[in-house]
Amino acid sequence: MSSPDIVDTRQEAEALERPPLLVREPLAAFLDAEGLGAGEIEAEPIGEGHSNVTYLIRRDGEVFVLRRPPRPPLPPSAHDVLREARLLRALAPTPVRGPKVLAVCDDESLLGVPFYVMEYVEGTVITDAVPPALDTPPERGRIGDELIDSLIEIHGADWRACGLEGFGKPTGYLERQLRRFNGLWEHNKTRELPVVQEVGDWLAANLPESPTATVVHGDYRLGNTMVAHDAPARLIAIFDWELATIGDPLADLGYLTVSWNDATEGKETMFSQLTTVTQDEGFHTRDELIARYEQG
Repeated sequence: MSSPDIVDTRQEAEALERPPLLVREPLAAFLDAEGLGAGEIEAEPIGEGHSNVTYLIRRDGEVFVLRRPPRPPLPPSAHDVLREARLLRALAPTPVRGPKVLAVCDDESLLGVPFYVMEYVEGTVITDAVPPALDTPPERGRIGDELIDSLIEIHGADWRACGLEGFGKPTGYLERQLRRFNGLWEHNKTRELPVVQEVGDWLAANLPESPTATVVHGDYRLGNTMVAHDAPARLIAIFDWELATIGDPLADLGYLTVSWNDATEGKETMFSQLTTVTQDEGFHTRDELIARYEQG
C-alpha cells in the first residue's frame, strides 16, 4: 500500500515510510501567521509539471497555490523553489506576467522541504483546446501575439535594477547549456548514437554570439502560460520558472519556436504531442512568431 501524499499531523508523517507532500496542521499554522485564509485546508494537485509539485489550497473560501519540490533526496541545485520565488518577487514591479508570491517558507521542519505560496490565477492553460470565446482565427492570432509580447517583457526587464545581480552568470550561457546537455546524454544514454556526438560537435563549432544578457525563462512555451477565458485574448500569467536564469534571450525564442506545432510544416517532431491546437487556422507560423519578436 502506497503512502498518502497528504496527512494531517507531523506524527502521521513521521510514521510513514515515504514522506508525504503536505502536512495540514503545520501548513495551516504557517498560513495563519502569514494571514492567508483561515480554517481547515483542502488541497489537490494541479498542473502537468514533471518537476516541482503544485497544489491548489482552499481555506474558508480563499484559494492559493503552493509550490514545493518533489520528495527527497534531491539532486544538488535542482528544484530550488526558493530561487524561483526570489525571481518572481524581484520581477513583481515589472510588466512581466508572473504570479504574485504571497509567502515563502525556508523552514524544512514543516513539510520536509522549502516551499512558497502564490496567488491563484483564474484562466486556461492551453493544451488540447482553446477557450470557446477565443476559438476563432483572429483570437488565435492574438494568442500568438500575446505569447511573443509577454516574452519580450521578460527579456526587457532590468534584472540588475530588480536586485537579481548574481542570480545567474550573464556570460557563457550557451556554452554551459551545451556542456550540460552533453553531460546528461553521457549519463543517461542506453546505447551509442554517433549522431548525437556529431550534433554536439557541430553546435560547439557554430555557437552564435549572444546578445546582451537578460532574464531567461528556460522553459517558455504555450503550455507554461495562462490566458483569460474571455475575448480579447490576453495572456495573464507565466508559470514554471524553475529553469530561469540570466543568459541569452534567443534561447527562449529558440525553444518556443522549436516546440511550436506549426501546421505549415506537416511533419512530426518530438514536441508534436505537447499540443496540436496551434495547427488550427489563425495561429502563427514559426516565422510569424519570430517576425513579431524582431518587431518588438
